[in-house]
Amino acid sequence: MSLPDVFHDIAKRVNNWGRWGADDEIGTLNLITDEVVRRAAATVRTGRRVPLALPLQQDGVQTGMIPGRVNPLHTMVQINQEIFGPGAVACSDDVVTMGLQAATHWDALSHVSHSGRLYNGRPAHTVTAHGGAGFSGIGTVRHVVSRGVLLDVARARGTDRLDGGYAVTPADLDAAEELAGTRVRAGDVVLVRTGQVQAYLGGDRHGYAYPSPGLSIRTPEWFHARDVAAVADDTLTFEVFPPEVEDLWLPVHALDLVEMGMPQGQNWNLEELSTACGEEGRYVFLLTATPEPFTGATGSPVAPVAVL
Repeated sequence: MSLPDVFHDIAKRVNNWGRWGADDEIGTLNLITDEVVRRAAATVRTGRRVPLALPLQQDGVQTGMIPGRVNPLHTMVQINQEIFGPGAVACSDDVVTMGLQAATHWDALSHVSHSGRLYNGRPAHTVTAHGGAGFSGIGTVRHVVSRGVLLDVARARGTDRLDGGYAVTPADLDAAEELAGTRVRAGDVVLVRTGQVQAYLGGDRHGYAYPSPGLSIRTPEWFHARDVAAVADDTLTFEVFPPEVEDLWLPVHALDLVEMGMPQGQNWNLEELSTACGEEGRYVFLLTATPEPFTGATGSPVAPVAVL
């Protein structure tokens, strides 16, 4: 089934292919310049640090809806073992088996394709079973440190949590930007709070997954106009689920990752950050959110920290 005209029309308006050269693999992360990072560092006033990652645990957010994306399985392989002989220093060691996008994570630009293409027009078949992503894998992202902006859409709409299935629109982003008292600018990393993660934190994994509020198909144009470097939110699916356009699945993924080359993050816990920003009366901060550098991976866990 071909993608509808509404998708292709938006795709033409947000397309960044060739903007940073034919060989570029990191897309909008190019917008995080040294000057952007210097300005980001200047936002730190109190040094208050807010962690944004969910715990990596077997009872995580994955419910089996996405085949193969399993919650972390933690196994001990050594327990106080004297590996260099009796009386030597004893070691404990462990391993983890997990989906790289199981919990709080970044999607690499190679995570999705459409019409046989990845970001920058590269063929989708460059993702292979043995090598993974041959182009725009998460390992090409060496660092993500920038000014973070919390767009607290739930708070701007006067609620603590948006309804399941609510599509966050550009008008909602405008309202949250006004609440934040700042203008989103080039190189920023935008965090969109819907409050949906409260369902998971309250023990309802299935309710967290579906139905879910999330970003509308109209929001990529908003991020493109402001030259945003990356976007993350507090939902499992990132975009509204079920989709707002019937039978058009994951269009925001395709517009962000493939057309715009903009990384996106999911399952970020923005509850403590919302409280902190409300208490301090400001919604900008230094954000550190570098993914684990898995070579060839289409996504990676991340433990972001906001510093106010």
